Parts: sequence; structure tokens; C-alpha cells
Amino acid sequence: MSSSAVARAWRRSLRDVLLRGSAWRGGASTRPASTASASGAATEAAAAPKKVPPPPRKGRLLTGALIGLAIGGGAYVSTADEAKFCGWLFKATELVNPLFAMLDAEFAHSLAVKAAAHGFVPREKRPDPPVLGLDVWGRKFANPIGLAAGFDKNAEAVEGLLGMGFGFVEVGSVTPHPQEGNPKPRIFRLREHGAVINRCGFNSEGIVVVAKRLGAQHGKRKMEETSTSTSPSTSDIKQGGKAGPGILGVNLGKNKTSEDAAADYVQGVHTLSQYADYLVINISSPNTPGLRKLQGRKQLKDLVKKVQAARDEMQWAEDGPPPLLVKIAPDLSKQDLEDIAAVALALRLDGLIISNTTVSRPPPVDTHSLAQEAGGLSGKPLFDLSTNILREMYILTRGKIPLIGCGGVSSGEDAYKKIRSGATLVQLYTALAYAGPALIPRIKAELAECLERDGFKSVQEAVGADFR
Repeated sequence: MSSSAVARAWRRSLRDVLLRGSAWRGGASTRPASTASASGAATEAAAAPKKVPPPPRKGRLLTGALIGLAIGGGAYVSTADEAKFCGWLFKATELVNPLFAMLDAEFAHSLAVKAAAHGFVPREKRPDPPVLGLDVWGRKFANPIGLAAGFDKNAEAVEGLLGMGFGFVEVGSVTPHPQEGNPKPRIFRLREHGAVINRCGFNSEGIVVVAKRLGAQHGKRKMEETSTSTSPSTSDIKQGGKAGPGILGVNLGKNKTSEDAAADYVQGVHTLSQYADYLVINISSPNTPGLRKLQGRKQLKDLVKKVQAARDEMQWAEDGPPPLLVKIAPDLSKQDLEDIAAVALALRLDGLIISNTTVSRPPPVDTHSLAQEAGGLSGKPLFDLSTNILREMYILTRGKIPLIGCGGVSSGEDAYKKIRSGATLVQLYTALAYAGPALIPRIKAELAECLERDGFKSVQEAVGADFR
């Protein structure tokens, strides 16, 4: 897209924001002029719409910041090339991020999802460093940095999130039936620790709603592929995935009141697998009673076999069925890890995600009053624990299964440590909540520097390097 085209799009976005803002200001009445009698005027006044109250002060500040960025961007775009403008947009989000921190944690999260869904986030136009590219499950990832499940639970913002430059995005957890989750408040920031306490409890709009959204996105993608004049690649490695240039994962959960967990996961496979580049069985959330018991050797084996059978009995095109992964907890004993590794190898699982949030409170977080509440802890305090579990699992599986390292990643150096510890791919979530979109290009640049510093020509060369 040329700079002039970007400028026009930018002005349209600004106009839309301003037009919506007019309702907040309670602008001029839309009533037609009338020369009717006093009684007619009284009737008209009674029927007039009520004046819309102004939004809260924090909302006005956020809107003002967005408008300011729009004006600044419009002035900048006319003199900058596309790459520089893209970099400016990501950098500019750092000005808005402190305003999100002023809002309630869950409301700020919902607002961020809506912003991504409606295109009010920067879009990465610059190519990733070649050293970050890698092939997994027959798919080409532009980079190994992904967004973990929990951010876009209901697949509202897939296109916008992938557009920000993630190599892959995982939506969910998605439950078969809609459920509210645990009572609010249920998300708490621990700013001084770079952490979050989360006890949402699988709040989900359900697979029917998510399937409709993913189906619409999938149909749009297919139309774009059909209308393009370029011929399909002859390479065995497919570029991108079902949601566009990036890879889409779908994380499946069970309903809180369900007595048949396997049936819930099977229903998720039947409904959502056609839209997924990979599927995840989430048995690791600490906020659903009894869920983590499914990580036991017998329970896990029975569950995975049923879900694999459900996936494999479906009809698939030449690409075949989506890979099936399991997401585990970090709060596991050595025996637990050995059991999970044995099942993964015996049933040829396509991967493991290590890990979900922790119910432990490692120092210094255990001194914080909120940290004593039930719920999962994510962010920086989780990094060492989840990385140690990752290392153990890499050894137990002998590196035969792709592992996704998740937990406490907030820099390129963190991602690099996960990769050296055995992770093929890396996910983050909490750091994005604190740092905003500007984190994404920064973490990729830092990771590329780490790889080149140590003489690795690709991410795959560095996987498990600590054990060589």
C-alpha cells in the first residue's frame, strides 16, 4: 500500500472516531425545524431523544489519545515511507498503553480485544528477519513468537492480532456451551512483579459462536486465494495457514458442569478443527474444578485416544488433519512429567504446550495480598518454573515432539532461553498486556540478535542447544 493510500485510510479512521465522538459530546439536535404551535412543540420536546451522557474521564482520555495519534500519524505518513510509518505506529502505542493501565484489568483486556478486532492496532508491514523463519507440522512460520490462549478467547480479533506480527495466534479456551466463568473481579494486576492473577474459569461464548466467526474468516480467506492471480506454491511447506499469513491454533476446554470431559473435547474437534492449523487439549487451567486430574497417566491416555479418533474419523483434504497438542500445568511432579511424556510418545502427540499458569506463589509474589487469592499466576514469576518444566520434558521426550514454551516471556532473551531449553515455538500473553503492541517487533528483533550473536543460522538450529 502506498503512503498516500495509507494516509487516506488514516483520515477515514480519524473521521469515524470523530463522528462517534460527536454523540458523546451531545452535539446539535437532529430534530427538524418546526413552526408548529406551542402544544406541538411540547410534544416534540417530549419525544426528543435523551442527551447521551459523556463517557467517564478515563474513556475521554483514551479517546483523546487515539485522536491525537491519528492526527500525528496523518501528518507523519505524508513524509515517511511505509516501513518507517509502520515503526512509528508501533512506537506510538507506547503513549496509549499507560491509559489502559488506568482501567479495570478485565475491562482493559476487553477494550484491547475490540481494538484489535476493529483494526485500531498497528499492522506489521516489514518482513521478519529471515533467521526467525521455521517449518513446523508442514507449515511455514514467519517467526516463532505466538500469542497464547486466553487473550482472544472467542476468536474476535484473529486477523488484527496476526496482522500485528505474531507468527501464530491461539484462540480460546473454547467450551462447547457458553458459560460466564467465575464471578468478577477475577483478573488482578501485580505490576511490581510483572504478573497477573487470573481466575476467569473458562468464560466462553461457546463453540457455535466461535465457529461462526472462524467460518466467516475462513470463507474470506478462501475468496482472497481464489481471486489472486498468483499460482499456488509447489513447495511441500505451505505458506501461512487457514487464517491468513500466520498460523491459527484453537484451544479447546470443557464446561465446568460437564461430567464427560472427553465428550466436550470431541465436540470441539468436530466443530472447530476445520478452521484450525493446530488444536490444543487444555487440561491445565487451575480454575476449572477437577480439570488438572486429567493429566494423570491413565486419564490422559484415554482422553487423547478419544480425541485423536474423533479427529481422524473426519474427512480431510490432502493437507490432512490439524496437529493435536496438549497444554500442561507447571505444578507437576517428576512422576507426573514422566507419565505425560510416556503418553505423548506412545500416542504420537504432535506437541505439548509448557505451560499454563501456576497455583504456587514463588517469592516475592507470595507476600502480595492478591497473590493469596485462588487463581493462576502468570508473568515474570512463572518464567523459571515453566522453563524448568520445559527442560525436563525435552529430556523425557528426547526432543521427538515439538514443544511450545509459554510462561513469563517478556523479551527476546527470554524467548531465546526457552528455545535453547527445548522449545520450537514460544508464546506470550502477560507481557503484551503490560507493554502493548510495541513489544512484538522488539522481541523479534532481540531474538534475531541473540541467534546471530551465537552463530545460529535459524531458530531450529538453536532448539535444545543447552543439551548439546
